[in-house]
Amino acid sequence: MENQRTAGDNLRLAVRALFYAVFGGAALLAIATVLSVLGPMLALDLYTPAVAAWWTVFTAIAVQGVPFLLLGTVVSAAIGAFVPEKVFKRLLPRNQALAVPVAGAAGVVLPGCECASVPVAGSLMSRGVAPAAALAFLLSAPAINPVVLVATSIAFPRQPEMVLGRLVASLGTAVVMGWLWARFGRDEWIRLPKRRAQAGPGGLRAFGAGLQHDFLHAGGFLVVGAAAAATFNIAVPRSVLDVFTGSAWLAVLLLAVLAVVLCVCSEADAFVAASLSGFSPTARLAFMVVGPMVDLKLIALQSGTFGRAFAVRFSAATWVVAVASSVLVGWWLL
Repeated sequence: MENQRTAGDNLRLAVRALFYAVFGGAALLAIATVLSVLGPMLALDLYTPAVAAWWTVFTAIAVQGVPFLLLGTVVSAAIGAFVPEKVFKRLLPRNQALAVPVAGAAGVVLPGCECASVPVAGSLMSRGVAPAAALAFLLSAPAINPVVLVATSIAFPRQPEMVLGRLVASLGTAVVMGWLWARFGRDEWIRLPKRRAQAGPGGLRAFGAGLQHDFLHAGGFLVVGAAAAATFNIAVPRSVLDVFTGSAWLAVLLLAVLAVVLCVCSEADAFVAASLSGFSPTARLAFMVVGPMVDLKLIALQSGTFGRAFAVRFSAATWVVAVASSVLVGWWLL
């Protein structure tokens, strides 16, 4: 009887969280649609066409990004709740050099948001998975999963090279960082989570909690990122942008730094990148590769999970490798 009551409570919690997420996504879409109509009208009444342009960019990013954000958080919560972590350990080769690319490629079929990838990687390490492989999965899961790739294809219509470039550059960065850690990483640089008893997936209660947390958390960053991108497009003078867009290297470095600061979720960052039309395709590729792997919130999460010494070294090295990978792939494909 008690087990049936617990299962019923878990089911109700999961259904409630799913309802809140779907309702919240619909509400965000409705608000963005209304604002897209009223915003320009109000701006025109106030004789401020710049504000009308701001509303147009902001609502375009928000309306396009919310469905993929919702889908991504649902899939991520389901993976975290229903896929036992022992599956990863059984599938990975014992040899670290082979385990790293396998773990990196697992991000294609086992999606996860940036926020969830850090605790998942810590949990894998606590169950005996080699840190190099766990870190490769940490970087690849939010960057190359199907939801992100589909969102990128919609944000860049008739540009399949952008999708392929993102996949290759992101996977390459994850694998290279895994190999670098396997070769040069030291135990004293990382605070490994303590081993704990083997546990099964969290079930419906974990799914509901994960979905609610991920959607609300990532949704806030989507709104902030859309607002920041719109402000960037409108407020920064064209003469200033010409200084960066006139140099391929400066454009790449600027958007790579901007990705760290904006903290846009990976399910929606392609729409932000697409809105930065004044920059080269390689610079926008760097924005999409760096963002899911190195941003302010990820650095904070890594510091809390693995220690500050790890976060500083790993984030800095990942940023350099991600930028270099973006430049190489952009030169090759774009």
